[in-house]
Amino acid sequence: MSEPKTPTPIPAGDTYKGWVFKWTNYIKGYQRRWFVLSNGLLSYYRTQAEMGHTCRGTINLATATITVDDACNFVISNGGAQTYHLKASCEVERQRWITALELAKAKAARMQAESDDSGDDFSPSSPPVAPGQGGGSQNSEVQSALRTLGSKVEDLSTCNDLISKHGSALQRSLSELDSLRLTGEAGDKIRQVTERATLFRITSNAMINACRDFLALAQAHSKRWQKALQAERDQRVRLEETLEQLAKQHNHLERAFRGAAQANATADNKSAAGPGKGEASDEDDDNEFFDAMEEAPEFITVPADPQFHKRSSSNISGFNSEMCLDDQSLNEEPLAMNQESPSQELVPLKKRRTRISDKPNYSLNLWSIMKNCIGKELSKIPMPVNFNEPISMLQRLSEDLEYHELLDKASKSQSSLEQMCYVAAFSVSSYSTTVHRTGKPFNPLLGETYELDRRRESGYRSLCEQVSHHPPAAAHHVISDRGWTLRQEITVASKFRGKYLSIMPLGTIHAIFEKSNNHYTWKKVTTTVHNIIVGKLWIDQSGEIDVVNHTTGDRCHLKFAPYSYFSRDVARKVTGVVMDKDGKAHYVLSGTWDEKMEFSRVMQSSRGGENGTEGKQKTVYQTLKARELWRKNPLPEGAETMYYFTTLALTLNEPEEGVAPTDSRRRPDQRLMEDGRWDEANAEKQRLEEKQRSVRREREREAASQRTSSQSEEAVDEDSVTDPSLKSAPHENYQALWFERCEDRITGEQVHIYKGGYWEAKDRGSWEGCPDIF
Repeated sequence: MSEPKTPTPIPAGDTYKGWVFKWTNYIKGYQRRWFVLSNGLLSYYRTQAEMGHTCRGTINLATATITVDDACNFVISNGGAQTYHLKASCEVERQRWITALELAKAKAARMQAESDDSGDDFSPSSPPVAPGQGGGSQNSEVQSALRTLGSKVEDLSTCNDLISKHGSALQRSLSELDSLRLTGEAGDKIRQVTERATLFRITSNAMINACRDFLALAQAHSKRWQKALQAERDQRVRLEETLEQLAKQHNHLERAFRGAAQANATADNKSAAGPGKGEASDEDDDNEFFDAMEEAPEFITVPADPQFHKRSSSNISGFNSEMCLDDQSLNEEPLAMNQESPSQELVPLKKRRTRISDKPNYSLNLWSIMKNCIGKELSKIPMPVNFNEPISMLQRLSEDLEYHELLDKASKSQSSLEQMCYVAAFSVSSYSTTVHRTGKPFNPLLGETYELDRRRESGYRSLCEQVSHHPPAAAHHVISDRGWTLRQEITVASKFRGKYLSIMPLGTIHAIFEKSNNHYTWKKVTTTVHNIIVGKLWIDQSGEIDVVNHTTGDRCHLKFAPYSYFSRDVARKVTGVVMDKDGKAHYVLSGTWDEKMEFSRVMQSSRGGENGTEGKQKTVYQTLKARELWRKNPLPEGAETMYYFTTLALTLNEPEEGVAPTDSRRRPDQRLMEDGRWDEANAEKQRLEEKQRSVRREREREAASQRTSSQSEEAVDEDSVTDPSLKSAPHENYQALWFERCEDRITGEQVHIYKGGYWEAKDRGSWEGCPDIF
């Protein structure tokens, strides 16, 4: 294969530029890169155009080694993690690069040596500090300190010389005095002075030696300190330059991403022709974020032609005048709902509480949790209430009724398609309370119940019961005086994936309307809790929901878009299409699950637009102006100190008279936590969990004894040994009190359905059948 002609490197003063082949990896091999040698630094780029914004790597030649492999190959390494294996197009070009690199290395080493030998002053060739960073004042302080230290060292050296000089003179004078042969008392005094002078000389010599060592050490370290300070200064300058490059790269990536959508078709055509050699691939694959791109929308909406607004009585694109009247009724439905009979308002309503105790600012001591876990089984480790919020999972399930008025409006709808819009909006609204709620609800005890009687205020009664403990499952039943029934059985499965926790609700939700006999079903999407280990917790909802009308065959497909850093759409986006049984679209829904949902009437649809991710053409819907279908209620004042509870959530745990003994309002650990007594709540929570384990063990023993007695009374024949029904005994024989297990006629699932009796027992005040769980 013939190599393309490589241009000769261009010398420009102290700068040297040119194309060199660089080894990337075993898959891509050598790739052509644009190298720039300047100021003792060798940098490379993918193309010449990248020099302004993206540097792929830089190596300092002052500490680098340059070796030659063969005629065209050479290696540059700094002895650490940076090693460049390079190949020139010919031996002559390789020699030019080697010469330029050696000269640049010698110059860089000479500049570094001059910096080391410059004493206490900084080298004038050092790069200037960027203004506004306080570099000048810091340098002056360092220089002043070094000058002061040098002055003191010089003083110490002078004193050292003086002590040595005067000490020698004193020693000579004493020696001369001793040679005079004095007798008597004068001789004794002279000998005593001589001994003391000798001791002083020894001590002075020791001090002089110590001072000499300190002087030598200070002089040796002076250059080392200056070198270290200069290195820190150079590093700061390099960091500032790198930060500036990163900012340019960030802006470049943003511009490239914004232009990706418009240039999608052009990019596809270019990719079919193939990339240019050595410029379309790079070893820095971390810069390509293919897995983080936003998902393409499944359909496109455009404003409908003005003729559709005027010709409402004619048959347009398959929509007759009756459908247009349905659209009008859907728009005006909120006005009709406000015209309720005033007789209901005459009854005085109970005043609900609007505040609870503020959340205490307790720090979580992980060691205290681990200390309490020593020597215990994993299933018996109590999780502290610090992770909880003071409501149970049954109460959290009842929060789905926060926007029950959507079902009230749906029950009055004249069209099943119109009704579908309200039901779909209701399925989305149940997630609006979760956006700030990172606390975990209390796990209900087996047999625990929760009633929410809002018949006088809102026309409905709700009942939840924990019907299973392994796996945990809660049954929910709501009956409304305004013509609808809601029921569900939810089991939660979770998976911990390191950085985040995925919570997958399992089970089907049913909504039945008496007037139209329409029966709707749907499931919940996946909830993801991010930053489990480090960082601030935040919640996202993602997945798809199919709301199905089993009576008419209508269907609404909702899509919850997962959060993406690179998405241009609004966060927490939800889109959907309402279709009849023939697959014909009638409404388009759009909005966010934490704020609002809107609907648009579809007047015409066609295939076209941009190609999807799998090459399929997207559907283009011509719609009327979007109108609001649902909007989230504002949080009460001070919600951030009250676990971000909504107005309804603040009333869920409010004490009420006449509720069942198993009601969540009577749960002691939950009540203690709400009152801010968390230490007592932890102790009470541990007691309740141990009590539940004891009851379950007793129930299992009774079931085992019943199986043993029944097997002893009946003769087991030969074939019964292989019968799996005799081998698989249930792990517990618990039966729910207010719900019974049966097969759902719509889905075919084994579910718990309300069998009645609770509200009658409440009216009588008779709770004899309720277990003692608290």
